[in-house]
Formats: sequence, C-alpha cells, structure tokens
Amino acid sequence: MLDFRVKTFLTVCRTLNYTRAAEELSLTQPAVTQQIANLERSYGVKLFSYRHRKLSLTAAGRIAYQGLSAIAHDEELLRHKMSASTSGSAIPLRIGMTLTAGEYLVAAPLGRYLREHPEISVTVRSGGTRAVLDMLDANEIDCAFTEGFFDKSSYLWQNLCTERFVAVCAGNHRFAREPRRLEDLLGETLILREAGSGSREVLVHALAARNLSTDAFAGTCTVESLDIIKIFVAEDLGISFVYEAAVEQECVDGSLRVVELPDTPMSHDVCFVRLKGSLHEKEMNELFRAVSRQRLSA
Repeated sequence: MLDFRVKTFLTVCRTLNYTRAAEELSLTQPAVTQQIANLERSYGVKLFSYRHRKLSLTAAGRIAYQGLSAIAHDEELLRHKMSASTSGSAIPLRIGMTLTAGEYLVAAPLGRYLREHPEISVTVRSGGTRAVLDMLDANEIDCAFTEGFFDKSSYLWQNLCTERFVAVCAGNHRFAREPRRLEDLLGETLILREAGSGSREVLVHALAARNLSTDAFAGTCTVESLDIIKIFVAEDLGISFVYEAAVEQECVDGSLRVVELPDTPMSHDVCFVRLKGSLHEKEMNELFRAVSRQRLSA
C-alpha cells in the first residue's frame, strides 16, 4: 500500500498550499506539516522551500514528485487489474485528450481499438494542454494525447503524428491581395481559442518567432469551442488558425477554405504522453502502437 505520507506529499505538490492539502485530506494543517517533515527526514532532503510567502518544490522535491507520482499511478492501476481478474469486470483505462487532438485525430482510431478489446472500459477526459497534463500529474488519467507544448524532459512521450497548422477563412472571403505570409493577415479579425489551449499555444509560438503577437491583428475574438470558431469563420466574422484535419469536411463543402501561406508553413506534433517510471509501460506502448496502426489503416 502507498504510504499515506506519500499521498500527503503528492497532494501538497498539486495544491502548493498546506491548508488546501489539509482540507482535501481531512487532516489538520499541523498533521500535514508533520508528515512532510517525516518524509524529508526519511529521504534526507528538503522537498519544499517557502519564499516570499510562496511554497515551491526544491530540485529534490521535483525528482520525488516525478517518481512518486508514477508509483501512485501504478498502485491504482494494479488495484483495478487485480479487481478485474477476480470479478471478471472490465479493465479501466483513463485517457486524457486535448480537444482538437481528441475529436479529429485520436477518437476514431481509439474507437476501433476499443471495439477490438471489449475487456477495456475507457474513460476519456478532455481539456486544454495544461489541464490534461495536470490530470496526468494528479493521477486522474493514465495517459494523454496532446497537441500543445509541454516539458518533454518531465514525461515519457511519443510522436503520434505531425499535422499541418493552417489559416482558414470563409469560403467566399476575398482578400484585397492573396496572403503569402502571416504578416499579410494582420488586417483581419483573429478568432482564436482560449488561453491554455494547445492550438492557441502553437499560434502564439509561430507569431513570436516573427516578433508578433495576437494583438497585432486588427481585432481578436476568443472562443472556447472549435465548432463555434468554424461557424464564426464560415459566417465571415474573421479568420482563424486550426489543424487542417479539423476543417477537412468544411473545406470539402466550401464553407471554409485554407489560406495557403507558402512563406510561413506551420505544423506541430501530436504526442502520446505518460508518466516516467511506470511499471505498466508495456501496456502503454501497446496502446500507442494500436492507435497508430488504426490511424494508418483508416
């Protein structure tokens, strides 16, 4: 069984607040402080530092968090597997997906894989890149498919695919002069995803590489739903930047069209991410290979 001090440590890592951790664990704050102190004595290192009224992990604490998160995840998955083996129940699998990657790139091949494996009961959680990785760190999911930027040194990851990231406008939109690069679009209203979205991060990085920001456009509109963004663009309320796979059907029916920017090609990786050091890495690799194979055979 996982040492309760470890559970306390992981909760403090997630909240970075002793009071909130105590509330979540139904403990007193002194009890939480004592358990962290006991854990620090066991490891012989300081796990947290407190400066300017802010709690943060030390370098040793970050190493402990990475390793103990994997152990906590393994224990929970082991419990589920043992329960399934004795009761005959389905084996649970919790997957996180960023919205674009999930809906347009992963859902169909994952669905075909699950059809072939009825013994698996899947739970899918969605959100922005940061939200999905927070779920992974908190042991709320087992793995994730994400198209956003993340610290690749902190996780195990594999590249599922590389997708074109394109500008789109209404099918009937006419520019005064057909754009060839990002700068040619600055006179347009930009419709973009919310902060924390992987798609928005890709755009922000592409703009920053050219010393630009979203403020450089004539106007901006923030929308949390990709489907609504596509509707707004089709109604000629502005342009947007999306993964090409997400607008294939709309480009076929003519409601949207891709604005080719030969001087500014953009693409980004969609990655399969999980915690380092898991005992279940073999199963995670099998899942990745199966989803990759299903994508290629579609």
